[in-house]
Amino acid sequence: MTQILEERPFGLQYTNVYLSIFVLFCFKLFVKISLSILTHFYVVKGNRKEAARIAAEYYNFGQGHSSWADRSPLHEAACQGRLLALKTLLSQVNATTIDGVTPLFNACSAGSVTCAEVLLEHGAKPQAEAFQPSPIHEASSKGQAACIESLISWGADVDFDIPHLGTPLYIACVSQQLQCTQKLLDGGANVHKGHFLETPLHAAAQKDCPEIIRVLLDFGANINARNLELQRPLETAPPSSTAEAVLLLYEAMPRSLCQLCRLSIRNYMGRSRLHLISHLRLPTLLKSFLQYRQIL
Repeated sequence: MTQILEERPFGLQYTNVYLSIFVLFCFKLFVKISLSILTHFYVVKGNRKEAARIAAEYYNFGQGHSSWADRSPLHEAACQGRLLALKTLLSQVNATTIDGVTPLFNACSAGSVTCAEVLLEHGAKPQAEAFQPSPIHEASSKGQAACIESLISWGADVDFDIPHLGTPLYIACVSQQLQCTQKLLDGGANVHKGHFLETPLHAAAQKDCPEIIRVLLDFGANINARNLELQRPLETAPPSSTAEAVLLLYEAMPRSLCQLCRLSIRNYMGRSRLHLISHLRLPTLLKSFLQYRQIL
């Protein structure tokens, strides 16, 4: 038998292997096409929930947003960071899936600030509608500081409060994203607004993030704020943790006069005019201090 196999041409020995691979490929293609046709049938008939259920069972989009049935090519281009494809599909710039996911949300989730900028320049809404996934919350949770900066520059509300999530600043603290926390505060986010009575400082203390705690305190966070359990941030920090040590030290050493003056000036200017600090007729060192870029 071995002699017969050796006498056969080399290509013929692997014919069955290639045939098996081809049959497997055809079967998978058949299954995929069948699912696509079935999903399309439900969408046409108006049963979008069933279409989404079928799509969610066989396709995964991540982050709890598994809608595949009505994802447009614009969603795909934004999600994958394909800039050239994105530019040709901008007529659907605010298209949404049945979960309310927009291409801008996809771009922020993927961290593609270039795609996000193009979408915003062509009319994408920086602010999510009620009960839709929020791009600025997604960027805050994923550590996409550049996307946050872009969204803020296009008018996104840095204090947009989603009932089951809280504010972007709170999400950034829960996710332990220092750069996002800094960007949101630079953009005028209210340091006291979190999730109901839970402040961003509570979240940072619970997660034992001393760097974020210091930033929040510099921006005027209230160390005596109490949550629903009537606990202060210090009382929510893990025992003997670095966060607890930072909060204890801050209680013993209150803010300096320079810090209080900076907070007063920024509060007087208001969030909508903070970007004008660089145009004030002040020494560069003082302007940098007001922007939290220099320590006096």
